[in-house]
Amino acid sequence: MVFVPTLYIVAGPIGNLNDITLRALSTLAAVEAVFCEDTRRTGRLLHAHGVKRQLVSCRAHNQERAAERAVSFLDEGKDLAYLTDAGTPGVSDPGAGLVAAVRAAGYAVVPIPGASAVTALLSVSSFGGKTVVFEGFLARKRAKRAKRLRELIEAPTQPQQVVLYESPYRIGALLDEIAAIDPQRRILLGREMTKLHEEYVEGSVLDLIKIIKEKNTLKGEFTLLVSAGKKH
Repeated sequence: MVFVPTLYIVAGPIGNLNDITLRALSTLAAVEAVFCEDTRRTGRLLHAHGVKRQLVSCRAHNQERAAERAVSFLDEGKDLAYLTDAGTPGVSDPGAGLVAAVRAAGYAVVPIPGASAVTALLSVSSFGGKTVVFEGFLARKRAKRAKRLRELIEAPTQPQQVVLYESPYRIGALLDEIAAIDPQRRILLGREMTKLHEEYVEGSVLDLIKIIKEKNTLKGEFTLLVSAGKKH
């Protein structure tokens, strides 16, 4: 069997540090270096599990330069791992550029699966249905955002559930935008998922708007599952 230097794409926890897999930990302990979106955050994760490895920054703005460095490691026969801040790399996180560069150089890219906010939220949904569109964060520009949101919610041929990510600063505006399209559409809202203060609330978008407005402060990232509409 011929050894091929490998880049391992490692899924990390989405909040709770214990949600990392045994395979992920053994992989991180075995590679030469860990490329990561945030060296401080990854450092805390590795320290919590007793793993010590060289950390190399690989974020959206320096991904091209980091990819060159990764290929140089692989040229020397050294295996690498890549971690983003939370969850699975490449899913609303940097990573595609790194993967492309490593594959183009002829090296292997192997996923180490694990936590994902998308599948975690789907697992506690009562909506059912098989068609799910993952959109992640919508555009910040209002016109572009509104157009895309309407396309997702009013899918004319195939009713679909939609998974969105949103910050605490824009969650109220997002719910208002959904309500303008379909005020009765049901939504499952997950906040601070897997963390100490996690909560899940399901109801119509109008119900959730009322709940959000009653809260004095909103902290943590939100993951939303918008239920499928009726066929047109």
